[in-house]
Amino acid sequence: MIHFDSDYTTGAHPSILERLVATNAEHTAGYGYDDYTSRAKELIRKAIGCDQAEVMFLVGGTQTNATAIDGILAHHEGVLAAESGHIAVHESGAIEASGHKVLTLHHHDGKVRAEDIEAYITEFYADETYQHMVAPGMLYISQPTEYGTVYTLNELEELSDVCHRHDIPLYIDGARLGYALASEGADFTLRDIARLADVFYIGGTKLGTLFGEALVVTNSRLLKNLFPLVKQHGALLAKGRLLGIQFEAMFADGLYFEIGRNAVEQAIRIREAFRNAGYNVVIESPTNQQFFRLPNNVIDRLRESVSFNYWGARGATHSIVRFVTGWSTTADDVDRLIELLQDL
Repeated sequence: MIHFDSDYTTGAHPSILERLVATNAEHTAGYGYDDYTSRAKELIRKAIGCDQAEVMFLVGGTQTNATAIDGILAHHEGVLAAESGHIAVHESGAIEASGHKVLTLHHHDGKVRAEDIEAYITEFYADETYQHMVAPGMLYISQPTEYGTVYTLNELEELSDVCHRHDIPLYIDGARLGYALASEGADFTLRDIARLADVFYIGGTKLGTLFGEALVVTNSRLLKNLFPLVKQHGALLAKGRLLGIQFEAMFADGLYFEIGRNAVEQAIRIREAFRNAGYNVVIESPTNQQFFRLPNNVIDRLRESVSFNYWGARGATHSIVRFVTGWSTTADDVDRLIELLQDL
């Protein structure tokens, strides 16, 4: 079976496992008060070009989103997000469970536009009854989006500008940020992300670690009591050095960026193979997630040898499916898929 289900169905990159094994018998302080974690934080600060940034390692993406959003918002505030956004669809109401509403916006292939943010906020405060309603307290986006699309540098600058003009923070979910950075035509850098976002995170779970995300706070006015906040949300790892070691390995020699490039390269090969075979590419995704509309009989035949996911419910005759690559995807995997397509 060839697997294109997700970018976290395998374990960890061998380089990370080697570091974990090599340090396994050491005794270190808990909760991230160890030298490995300190070095990992410094490597990330160097990579983003912000010496004063607060960096905190959490165990998973949903916990990171729920912790950061709850910590940023006041009790009466909600978070603006695309109606397709991860927090609005695939986090089982984690944000609402913390007492905050997700305020959804129309999306354009997964992305929100600055003019829509401007219109929402302007119209909200133009309503005389606005104090009876949930106020827009921040903007959530993901880079890349749930559809694998990527915000350009200009789009990010426009979103950052409208947020800061209205005094609300911009928060970027970077669960797959490494794939956006490696995408076709990417015109932004990790330093741009740090410059434009008030808070963001660098995903590890979907980019080669066993688990873990690096939450980065560049706006010193936000999340001042981050440690207890993380613990309250069940996102603090007692054996914190396990996170530090993994992110140190990711950023010491550029492994984070290498993983992103490999996955995107293989994903683009998959996209072009389906296109050349005459199938419909649903979204022009430049990242590691690719979406196709296929006849159900083709899906059934492929699933005899290939593992991938439906994107939504199965249709009467055709369905949309998603193929995802990751650190462990090889050129041989894609070669075998291409052969299967040619034999259909």
